[in-house]
Amino acid sequence: MAEFEYLEDVAALEAHYRSPKDTSLRKVADRLTPEYRAWIAASRFLVFTTVGPEGTDGTPRGDDGPVVAELDAKTLVLPDWNGNNRIDSLRNIVRDGRVSLMFMVPGSSNVVRVNGMARITADEGLRQRFARKASLPRTVAVIRIAEVYFQCSRALMRSGLWTRGDDSEGLPTPGQMLAAMTEGEVGGPDYDRAWPERAKASMW
Repeated sequence: MAEFEYLEDVAALEAHYRSPKDTSLRKVADRLTPEYRAWIAASRFLVFTTVGPEGTDGTPRGDDGPVVAELDAKTLVLPDWNGNNRIDSLRNIVRDGRVSLMFMVPGSSNVVRVNGMARITADEGLRQRFARKASLPRTVAVIRIAEVYFQCSRALMRSGLWTRGDDSEGLPTPGQMLAAMTEGEVGGPDYDRAWPERAKASMW
């Protein structure tokens, strides 16, 4: 790791920044307001961040409708649909309930963030709430909101996330990355060809 002079205390860090504006503090709510409720209900995608003994984990979560449901103004529920079964985030929550959720809506430069505490349940009634034909989520994260607020839009504006078009051409594919990590034992073009149909058949 490169050698730099690091900032080792909060006072040294704060010396490099101005005080936050009043609006940065007053935008924070401890529950869903009508405005935050409407924004989150429009979001089909979020980044879910947890922390555990081995470190942090950030994972994308998405759906074809609202990515979370509301139980009450202080409580959100997030179903765990089919994935890779690593359950890193869920394992973290069982041991340390602190979570952060970052909601995005295509076309909007704003992001809404929720910080709080989560627990995992396999309650049948709650899982049934998310039923898709014969499919149910394996578990559901029940998230108690500590704070909810909108994020400054500069990051999405700088990146042109929704406006710069498709930058994916030429990127390494999952099959190529997997083949590189396993010295060709698995992955490769066959993996990439089969993946879209396999994913489609196991979406929920």
